Amino acid sequence: MLIADLKNCEEFIAGDHTILRELLHPDKADLRIRHSLAHAIVKPGETSKQHSLKTSEVYYILEGEGVMHIGNESSPVHAEQVVYIPPNVQQCIHNSGTGDLKFLCIVDPAWRKEDEIVS
Repeated sequence: MLIADLKNCEEFIAGDHTILRELLHPDKADLRIRHSLAHAIVKPGETSKQHSLKTSEVYYILEGEGVMHIGNESSPVHAEQVVYIPPNVQQCIHNSGTGDLKFLCIVDPAWRKEDEIVS
């Protein structure tokens, strides 16, 4: 049985400048899953760097509010919403609120550094 506790996951700054903690990845603990799951934070007034992944990605917004940019489209987002991001499309998210924008990132197949292009 694997139970991941957010506070025990190492925090790091991702290539897109979000604060990340990777909760699940198939390369860790011999997990038999295809996807990866990370917890992300964007501070108030900040925007993640434009980037694209070779794989699809889903954001589940936990707290806060922001503006999601995918390709040529932009839309406000807030807690309890899900955003689908198709493969190979430029994306970034802006925190337009006064508190941290917190969300889960689900990447399938699992995130790999070589699959991400940061602008």
